[in-house]
Amino acid sequence: MNRRLLNRFALLLPLVMLAAQSGPAAAQGNASQPISFVVPSAAGGSPDVLSRIITNQWSLNAHRPVIVENKPGAAGNIGVVQVIRGNELTVGYGNINTLAVNRALFSTLPYDVDKDLVPVSHLFNLYNVLIVPVTSSVQSVQDLLAQARKNPGKLSYGASGVGTTGHMSGELLNHLEKLDTVFVPYQGGPAALQDLMGGRLDYMFINSSEAVPLIKSGKVRALAVTQLGKRIEQLPDVPTMDEAGVKGYEIVSWGGVVGNRKMTPEQAKALAADLDKVLKMPNVRESLQGLGAQPVGGTPEDFKQLIARETKKWTEIIQSSKIAKLN
Repeated sequence: MNRRLLNRFALLLPLVMLAAQSGPAAAQGNASQPISFVVPSAAGGSPDVLSRIITNQWSLNAHRPVIVENKPGAAGNIGVVQVIRGNELTVGYGNINTLAVNRALFSTLPYDVDKDLVPVSHLFNLYNVLIVPVTSSVQSVQDLLAQARKNPGKLSYGASGVGTTGHMSGELLNHLEKLDTVFVPYQGGPAALQDLMGGRLDYMFINSSEAVPLIKSGKVRALAVTQLGKRIEQLPDVPTMDEAGVKGYEIVSWGGVVGNRKMTPEQAKALAADLDKVLKMPNVRESLQGLGAQPVGGTPEDFKQLIARETKKWTEIIQSSKIAKLN
């Protein structure tokens, strides 16, 4: 490989860490070796779909394979551990669950966010939508609140696992409105949605990327979105939770990229800059926004500060809601 091409790869993909490697392959840069991008959830869900939009373009920009590996299980903990145990060519998707909520929800974690992971880039923000079955008599958030207060301990909502934003959205509503409702955890989102549409659940909070097609096809009814301050572009007729009377309500299902401790601060900054370029590309922005995700970007320090703020927020909510810690 000529020096000009080698330099190009070194700039685009700081994870290569040529100076730290040894042997003939390292001397040549081995640019065909793929980057592993671990998504700690199942294929087809929002994290997977949105991550692939970004990694596909990243791979094209870098002229190097970026392979998405789905490692679901244990509320995302299995995937995070794989990132930590990976080599210098391993990064992963980290979000509100694995980087903030799980720290307060689990009595012990197989990783330490601050010590084992390196924040790289805040990729996007995604918001949830509160939905009910189309056959439900509930027409608004206030209708739902009235029914929940009239029937304490009777209304149920589901989500794809404990600690997910679907679960936490319901806990935040209970916390702010002093409600008593039943949470039903599922192995995956599709099973929960089937039970909702079949009338076996009363309501759900799901990502807008999943909700919009169902709403537009008339399969579910939208009551509100969890963005604070303005409605989401894809659902201009659906109010925010705040507009609907739950003042101050906001859930941001943010996601980003993390590396392991083999990544240096300089490499994290360089990778964040490369991902910023990807996020600014019109085709990437349009694809993300079409699914209700708002591209963000920024520096590793920006992402680190977001993780700290969200950890504090969810620790307080989980403690005040007396949610039992998981083992």
